[in-house]
Amino acid sequence: MASNLDLEQQEQLDELKHFWKQYGNAITWFLIVVMGAYAGWNGYQYWQKQQSTKAAALFDEVERAAASGDTAKLERSWNDMKDRFPGTTYAAQSALLAGKTFQQTDKPDAALAALKWAAESASDDANTQLARLRLANLQIQQKAFDDAAKTLTKPFTPAFAGLALDIQGDLFMAQSKSQEAVKAYTEAWSKLEINNEYRRLVLAKLNALGADPENAKGASK
Repeated sequence: MASNLDLEQQEQLDELKHFWKQYGNAITWFLIVVMGAYAGWNGYQYWQKQQSTKAAALFDEVERAAASGDTAKLERSWNDMKDRFPGTTYAAQSALLAGKTFQQTDKPDAALAALKWAAESASDDANTQLARLRLANLQIQQKAFDDAAKTLTKPFTPAFAGLALDIQGDLFMAQSKSQEAVKAYTEAWSKLEINNEYRRLVLAKLNALGADPENAKGASK
């Protein structure tokens, strides 16, 4: 009986040796790849967390520089953010804050540079579109009308479409194209939410041009 058991065990062992000889290398490499990928993923997650923590600390510097009006320090910290953490949300937020502060402190070239970066390189679509709106508005103020028109050419998502059309109206007004401005403002007014405070500003612009979309809407019913 013991001999039969020994024989069965020997057969199973031989089968196992044969299986491992045939598939052992493939199994070993598969495990190496799986464990390597797992270790790599954990390492990437850790790196991402470290990057986010460092970017958050640098964003605090950007905010402090902007709040104090220290444009030289703001430019240094913003450029540092752009170079070291370009793929983070903090970089996009820093660009928008820097652009706003530079514009308020009469540094239009620095503002344009920050907003152009955000419009082209921000990691999320919302900040990209917001940067494009601010950039177009600044370009209009600088009388760079062709640049503003180009900035507004790319479509906006519904959340930003009304605002983009309002700025398009401003561009037409700056070019003394009142009829085109009325059309753009009217489309902006129609796309903005009824309870949106900004809608009242668009309506005021239309009224100043002798247009009243509210009465026109009522008359068309």
